[in-house]
Parts: sequence; C-alpha cells; structure tokens
Amino acid sequence: MDYVLKIIPQMLDGCAVSAQVFLITIVLSIPLGVLLSLGRVSSIKPLQKIIGFYVWIMRGSPLMLQIFFVYFVLPSVGIRLPDFESAAVAFVLNYAAYFCEIFRAGIQAIPKGQYEAAHTLGMNYVQTMRRIVLPQVIRIILPPISNETITLVKDTSLVYVLAMNDLMRTARNLVQRDFNITPFIVAGCFYLFATLILTVIFERLEKHFSKYDQ
Repeated sequence: MDYVLKIIPQMLDGCAVSAQVFLITIVLSIPLGVLLSLGRVSSIKPLQKIIGFYVWIMRGSPLMLQIFFVYFVLPSVGIRLPDFESAAVAFVLNYAAYFCEIFRAGIQAIPKGQYEAAHTLGMNYVQTMRRIVLPQVIRIILPPISNETITLVKDTSLVYVLAMNDLMRTARNLVQRDFNITPFIVAGCFYLFATLILTVIFERLEKHFSKYDQ
C-alpha cells in the first residue's frame, strides 16, 4: 500500500494527459460527426461519396496507423505537429467517422412521415433537423455513443507510441524502474474507474430520455 501511495501522484499526471486526449476528442469529434452525418444523408451525391470515402478510410484502417500518419507522414508535406496535437488530430478524425455513422443511422431511423409533417408546417431543412429530428436521434443513439465513448477511454493508451507521458507510458516506466508490476494494476483500476463513471452517466441519460417513450 505504501508503494501504491508513492506512485499515485505520477499516475495522476499520466491520467491528466489521457484525460486531455479524451476530452478534446469528445468535444471536437461529436460536432464534426454530426456535420458529416448531415452531409451523408443529404441529397448532394458528390458530398455523400466524399464523406463515405472518408468514413471508409477512417474506419477501415487502425487508429495507430492514423496516428503514425499524422506524426510521421504529414511533416513530409510541410505539416509538422507536436506530439499532443498529432494525437488529438488523429483521434478527432478517427472518432468523427464513427460518430458520423452513428448519427446517420439515428437520422435514418426517424420515419419519413415526420419530415413531411415538418415540411407541411413550413419548416425548412435546418429547422426540421434542429427541432424535430436531432432531439429524437439523441435518444436513439445513446447506447452506441456510450460504447464508443468507453472505447475512447481505452484507446487513449495508444498515444503511448508518440512517447507521451500518458497513463500507460507512466505505468510502464514505473514497472521498468522498480521491477514491480503494481503500476499496471493501478493503471487498470484507473481505466475501470473511468469507464464506470461513464457507464453510470449514460445509464442515467438513457433513463432520462426513456421517459419520452412512454
């Protein structure tokens, strides 16, 4: 226990880096995913194809490969980003593609009659989406959003490959320094605690929105 208390401050520093990657990804990728999904379901065929190709690339290649691409390949064309910014860009672009598909599925799950009713009431496309469609979509997509968010917590460990002092790299450094696997166990507890908090939050959100189904 004394050893655990001794390493906690360093582990918390690593958690701070992981938490920053998580928060930036959530804050930026969800709005981007919404915009991409609207383009995906629009009547503009070229836009649909471009976004579809983007989603295919992002979902079809490993996130780690995308991190390497941003960090090692972009500098060859004059775009050089620091470690943290490289990780953030890769994470946001990757998760925006997943959120795009989640929102697209939610939008397409809304009966077409509701679009027609909104048009009859004189609403334009933006008003229909904002007032009628998206509020219902949020209720539908909460479970898959919850899954992706929890996956993101675990995926933050991938920034380890950029030598960033995130939770996993901090744990590994402590293990190598002290020849003790306890930091790995502590890191696992941190991840489990984070996913527990998110699970509780999303369960409450689902209960809140389920009231409108009755």
